[in-house]
Amino acid sequence: MPGHLRTQPIAGPAEQRRRILRLLRAAGLLGPLLLVATTLLAALGLLLLNLLAPGLAWPKWVCLGFLLAGLLAAARTAQRLHTQLLRPLVTLQASVAGVSQGEPGASRMLGNVGVLEDMAQDIAMLNAELTDLYEDMDSRVARQTLHLAQKTASLKILYEVAAEITQADNLDQLLLHFLRVLKEMVNGRAATVRLVPTDGRPRLVGSIGLDDDLIQVQEMTPVDLCLCGTVLCPGEIVCDNDLRYCSRIYGRRMFDSDAVEVVTVPLRHHDELLGAYTIFVERPGVSAREDILALLSTIGQHIGVAIAKYRSDEEARRLSILEERNSLAHELHDSIAQTLASLRLQVRMLTEALADSEVPAQAAADLYRIRNGIDEAHAELRELLASFRAPLDRRGLVPALEELTRRFGQQSGLNCVFQMNCRPFDLVAATELQVLRIVQETLANVRKHARAQTVRVLLTREGHGQYVLLVEDDGIGFSPPAGRGGRPGEHIGLSILEERARRIGASLRIESEAGEGTRVELEFTAADPPRPGCEPPSQRPASGWAA
Repeated sequence: MPGHLRTQPIAGPAEQRRRILRLLRAAGLLGPLLLVATTLLAALGLLLLNLLAPGLAWPKWVCLGFLLAGLLAAARTAQRLHTQLLRPLVTLQASVAGVSQGEPGASRMLGNVGVLEDMAQDIAMLNAELTDLYEDMDSRVARQTLHLAQKTASLKILYEVAAEITQADNLDQLLLHFLRVLKEMVNGRAATVRLVPTDGRPRLVGSIGLDDDLIQVQEMTPVDLCLCGTVLCPGEIVCDNDLRYCSRIYGRRMFDSDAVEVVTVPLRHHDELLGAYTIFVERPGVSAREDILALLSTIGQHIGVAIAKYRSDEEARRLSILEERNSLAHELHDSIAQTLASLRLQVRMLTEALADSEVPAQAAADLYRIRNGIDEAHAELRELLASFRAPLDRRGLVPALEELTRRFGQQSGLNCVFQMNCRPFDLVAATELQVLRIVQETLANVRKHARAQTVRVLLTREGHGQYVLLVEDDGIGFSPPAGRGGRPGEHIGLSILEERARRIGASLRIESEAGEGTRVELEFTAADPPRPGCEPPSQRPASGWAA
């Protein structure tokens, strides 16, 4: 705090007279003024005496002497007034004018101010007080301006978060977009984002600033072994300056310098941890910036709400698909299934009726084929109804494929294996259903026509969200037709597979040769196709942060 000025109460008349006398004495003016006054009085007295007694000569000379002494005293008084009062007053006036105009060094220009030294000190203290006030006001204005700029940037980022959450079509694109936003906001060197699926195994969605080797290691590293996963326990923002654990896991240093702070931002909704951002920042980081930490926490909460909403919408779509499948299963059961059951009964009764009679061999063979065809159609319909009524696996596509291949191997007696060369990932319910249906139809074709001994289902990742699902067998194969000619209904299974692939924006390739087996390859993406006219979030500019 600046120093306080000396304050004195207003003096009374007697005190003011005493102060005036002390001021005159200090200025050396009291003696000359008394001499001038005495000389004037003596000169007046002698002048009156000369008027009363004009014949006397000595009063004139004495009066002349007093006049000369008075003139000398007046000159001395004028000189003292100029040096001790007038010139210091002019100097003080200039200093006060400078102080009033806000010149910080105005009081330092004071030189010899004579008896006005106390007043000059008071003016200097006043100037120092005002200077401190000006500097304090400037610093406060600067702090408030910076605070307002940061608040403006925070509001802009939060508005962008809300807008992206409303407009984004795909959760991974949303997370990757804000991965770049958060990295630029804190001037980070690198950043990663992970999701915690419903099975509790965190999944690496994407990263910025890390090389491919580190990314591959992170994909295979259990999340609870590194600093990236420490947030999964407390669920709060974690700032740590030690990268030794990460370097130990990865087998080498992550960066060329260890002066890096790790900031982990949880993505939460209703006390449920749904994921986390991990940002690597050069020291000094953001651990001492409560405003940035509060903003990161708020952004994490908003994105957590978006993740929860996305999963809720996916669950609603999944339930809608289940309801539609159950409805279709009921319709098939009440119509085609009943008709096939009736035909089976009639054919069996016809067979029994003709058993004791002589019928042509050709008619018996035709009847046998009809009965086998109806039985096969009835079995396929029952399998279709069972698959319709079976709920979609909430754990995702990979567990559903594992269960599908296991069940197919048990039912068909074939050696059916499932292999995966990628990490588990999430698909929207509609895409997952179509992929499963394509695999089911392909396996059904293998059982009916391939005469295979071994079937392999292989799921691999090609990069950039592209996946390839391969179903191959060692059966007799076939020659794929060049067109779709022939009898009505021929090759309808291939058309259904292609239609399902087009429905999810995937590509389907079928390779087969007689005696060489068959390969059915489905290439699809894990991301939702963007809506027409909707710019992907990753292409939009990120908001800056006023540091």
